[in-house]
Amino acid sequence: MKLTSEQRITLHGFNNLTKSLSFNMYDICFTKTKEEREAYIAYIDQQYSAERLTTILKNVADIIGAYVLNIAKQDYEPQGASVTMLVSEGPIEQAPNESFEESPGPLPNAVVMHLNTSHITVHTYPEYHPDEGISTFRADIDVSTCGEISPLKALNYLIHSFETDIMTMDYRVRGFTRDINGHKLFIDHEISSIQNYIPAEVRDLYHMIDVNVYQENIFHTKCKLREFDLNNYLFGYTKETLSVEEQSEIEKSIKWEMDEIFYGKNMVFN
Repeated sequence: MKLTSEQRITLHGFNNLTKSLSFNMYDICFTKTKEEREAYIAYIDQQYSAERLTTILKNVADIIGAYVLNIAKQDYEPQGASVTMLVSEGPIEQAPNESFEESPGPLPNAVVMHLNTSHITVHTYPEYHPDEGISTFRADIDVSTCGEISPLKALNYLIHSFETDIMTMDYRVRGFTRDINGHKLFIDHEISSIQNYIPAEVRDLYHMIDVNVYQENIFHTKCKLREFDLNNYLFGYTKETLSVEEQSEIEKSIKWEMDEIFYGKNMVFN
């Protein structure tokens, strides 16, 4: 049964539960030459610079109704960027009715939940294989909140902020709070899957696997794109410039790379 605003448990003091969302995304590209690989890394560094990542995290803060207290950001050499924000609870007079609902959050045009002192971080990792023509870009985002509402409501916006071939998401609730009778609460909302916080039209695009440990309030979901169009993985040219044999070999190597990332293990390439 879902908790409505009228059914919320009255707490004794502040909600001390810590809720953490880790969102990891991967973009994969095939680059034939050293020059193409370097151009891809330069493109990624420009597309996901510290300045743009700061804008993304500010929008996350808006979605969860948080004040930004401090921002530290850095573009690295030779590649990559990081942004860290400290945030505190924003001035929301009344918590929204859908706070406890297991449903996707909005894109950044409305404030839907509030947050107590915590943090939001992002780190990027562009890299490429020296020999096999595979380049990858990974972004790791962590949203950690203390208070009533889960950071899962920011997930919808994060998915739409990146070009994502593979996503790995972890959500966990730690600590406890107390109701007015002093009983400990180790989670204050129902959740069966992270997938329920992703819109149906996005879920339809991905093959998804859940690994959940309900008794420990640990939830894990990983996603890989279902459809494959080779043109989406070539940098600076299209498959029409390649022979049929080249297309087949490149497609095989990209899919192999995606499977290794998705399943988290090295696989035999044949």
